[in-house]
Amino acid sequence: MCSGYISPEYANFGLYSLKSDVFGFGVLALEIVSGSRNRGFRHPDHHMNLLGHAWRLFMEGRPLELAAESIAITCYSSEVLRSIHVALLCVQDKPEDRPNMSRAVLMLGNNDSLPQPKHPGFFTERDLLEASYSSRMSKPSSANECSISVLEAR
Repeated sequence: MCSGYISPEYANFGLYSLKSDVFGFGVLALEIVSGSRNRGFRHPDHHMNLLGHAWRLFMEGRPLELAAESIAITCYSSEVLRSIHVALLCVQDKPEDRPNMSRAVLMLGNNDSLPQPKHPGFFTERDLLEASYSSRMSKPSSANECSISVLEAR
């Protein structure tokens, strides 16, 4: 699972498009609103990354809970909600569902109704083993934790 700004289509298939940049913009927007990074995000109730957490709150009708306290205090809630909504539109799994960058900027600056976002890419819940390794900021040298021998000629 990718945890940064790389779009699913690029990470999975090496396909890059203008919609790949939009994905990264959406991740960055969620990071700004929440005050948390997507990579290494932790929540006591689940093991989702920031995208999964934002999606979950949005679907439960509690998107403002994503906002960092400093954002919630200093910004209008309607602007915070709109930023979260547009960010979720930008991080949708399929590139054809994402707006292009100029449309995303336009959506942030107007009051037009927004379409319902579809699930984001890379939002699945991490398993406990991966969460344990990422919390120590180290990864095993192999998936099954086998040692790797170095062969040397005689």
